[in-house]
Amino acid sequence: MLNIYCDDFDFSRLGKAFEGEAESDCGLAAEIVFAGGEEIKRLNAEMRSVDAVTDVLSFPSLDGVRGKILKKEDYPTEIDEEGNLFLGSIAICTQRAREQAEEYGHSYERELFYLAAHGLFHLLGYDHMTEADKREMRLREERVMEKLGLARE
Repeated sequence: MLNIYCDDFDFSRLGKAFEGEAESDCGLAAEIVFAGGEEIKRLNAEMRSVDAVTDVLSFPSLDGVRGKILKKEDYPTEIDEEGNLFLGSIAICTQRAREQAEEYGHSYERELFYLAAHGLFHLLGYDHMTEADKREMRLREERVMEKLGLARE
């Protein structure tokens, strides 16, 4: 099970929709925080040397985990207070989420769930650097969004 910690929005449905997306011998956890435009721009500049507002940033706690079975014993320093393996943190820019929801013609809620799913797949080691990787990540994201009942129309 994937536990998502977020003080500002209920992402528990997303945790359930991620069932089967990662194999683990323990519970998994991630943190999601919301940021304004200036804050996400600052983080993007500091962490990626990109001086621009972006929609979502991911900060993985684990390296090289894509497609691997996540075992508690392999990451003893990443076990949280609840006994879950902590995957990392995600920052979502609420300003960009609202703009993109309007641009794509769907709800703000759908955009938040999509950005969170995108960030979670980054925490699990997926990326979109090559066309093949991008296709795989998009298929996974779409599968999760379908489970949530938030697929593209």
